Amino acid sequence: MKKQGVWITMISNQILQSTLDGLKAIAGIDLCISDTEGIVLATTFSETEDNQNAVLTFAESPADSQVIQGCQFFKVFDDHQLEYVLLAKGTTNDAYMVGKMASFQIQNLLVAYKERFDKDNFIKNLLLDNLLLVDIYNRAKKLHIETDVRRAVFLIETRTEKDNNALETVRSLFAIKTKDFITAVDEKNIILVKELKLSDGYEDLAKTAKVILDMLNTEAMSKVHVAYGTIVNEIKEVSRSYKEAKMALDVGKIFYSAKNVIAYNNLGIGRLIYQLPIPLCKMFIREIFDGKSPDEFDEETLSTVNKFFENNLNVSETSRQLYIHRNTLVYRLDKLQKSTGLDLRVFEDAITFKIALMVVKYMKYMESLDY
Repeated sequence: MKKQGVWITMISNQILQSTLDGLKAIAGIDLCISDTEGIVLATTFSETEDNQNAVLTFAESPADSQVIQGCQFFKVFDDHQLEYVLLAKGTTNDAYMVGKMASFQIQNLLVAYKERFDKDNFIKNLLLDNLLLVDIYNRAKKLHIETDVRRAVFLIETRTEKDNNALETVRSLFAIKTKDFITAVDEKNIILVKELKLSDGYEDLAKTAKVILDMLNTEAMSKVHVAYGTIVNEIKEVSRSYKEAKMALDVGKIFYSAKNVIAYNNLGIGRLIYQLPIPLCKMFIREIFDGKSPDEFDEETLSTVNKFFENNLNVSETSRQLYIHRNTLVYRLDKLQKSTGLDLRVFEDAITFKIALMVVKYMKYMESLDY
């Protein structure tokens, strides 16, 4: 990213340290890298305190390389702007050659990380609808991202914010495939924009979601929910798949809390209820129950109703699973009918009650978001 017109590198000090350690292991030459103000970012030797003033002097000089205080100094540029100063310990030709190789390697890392950041930034803005249509295609072309391939968006919600273990696990699964993108637009959700083969369908998306779920539960020890949108054919439609995945995640939390994988194209009636305005929901509850909410019934009544629905309104099977006499179940259903006017043994009344329960769940969820 750029700050006040200056490129801020995305390379971590850990990556820089690992690079220097690897080069030293191969060539046997100690190396150190500093920022342009002389602050040491990574080093393979400890006597670096006396080099800060030398780094500042070298950074201001016109030379690209120079021998100072027994070290070879090199400048590492990014788009003609000085980014790092690299030191190779020693004044021999070998130290010079290793220093040149190291500065070349760091410069290549800058280019790679910059491109990765540019792509990540593009995907984020694409998902959030922050780009004009013409900008989408122009930027995709510059970043060498294909525009007319099949893709789908997976949304992975972690239990904790900034779950780096989960993020790294997802990257290890998909980042090696350079045509897939892993990013995030908030603290709790990891986003995978996956490129698909022509033969891939929704069964394949379900398998991918299951792989993500199992891998995160095992490798990252993270409890997650995975949702995914529909398959899109053009890059401009990727944001739609992302919005669908977001809706699927929310609908899943409200109506299908037992499920860890939720598909947008399999949300059922939950999708319809989720899009209802709250005033309309309140009007529906008042109309059906005369101001009384169905979740105000006691636990015994609600568990009886849910089990009755699970068994497709079958009185005998429901009473068997509840370990109660058939007449006891009939008594409970009659009692419910007197208080609500709905006979759950009648299909239309049962549907009305079921929808009412879902509407109340939705209203409670929306209220919780306001606090």
